Amino acid sequence: MITLPPEPQDIERDQQPGDRAHFLQVFLSQRSQMEALVNRRVGCRATAADLVQDLFVRFWRRPLVQVEELSTYLLRCAGNIAIDHLRSEGTRVRASEGLMVEPPDSHGSGPQAALEAGNDLRHVEAALRALPERTRQIFLLNRIHGRKYAEIAKAMGLSQSAVEKHMMRALEACKASLREPEPRPPGKAP
Repeated sequence: MITLPPEPQDIERDQQPGDRAHFLQVFLSQRSQMEALVNRRVGCRATAADLVQDLFVRFWRRPLVQVEELSTYLLRCAGNIAIDHLRSEGTRVRASEGLMVEPPDSHGSGPQAALEAGNDLRHVEAALRALPERTRQIFLLNRIHGRKYAEIAKAMGLSQSAVEKHMMRALEACKASLREPEPRPPGKAP
């Protein structure tokens, strides 16, 4: 979470007008760098612009922080806001996965089918967590957020072929996780 000074109860601005002008000048000069940094982390230019705008509003509403190098501080805050966004997205995805209704199972129903489906889901989740960050991010942008390969390639500064290769790796890892046999506890016969 980005740590900003607490918002005062009565919003009195005791800063000099020059402080606000300096902040605005530095923020505007760093905006493209902050958006590029956030874009690299979240993989979406529009989201990056929104997050940097939110960062501006947070700073503008609160008393300004006195820091040695404001431009460096802003970049660090932009990186932190990107991380916060990714964490909240991960939480949202996990929550929505928990709310998804399973389609009727044509191979059977009941506790055994539910147990097998739960095991399959855990295997796929573990396989996705084991992927390199970029590959996992590309997979999530495509499969969860519905982005096309060309959109992902443009947003991440990759070729469409590279995005396709990352997706093939991710899908192969998911398939392989479902083919691996369940490890048996020691002493148990098959």
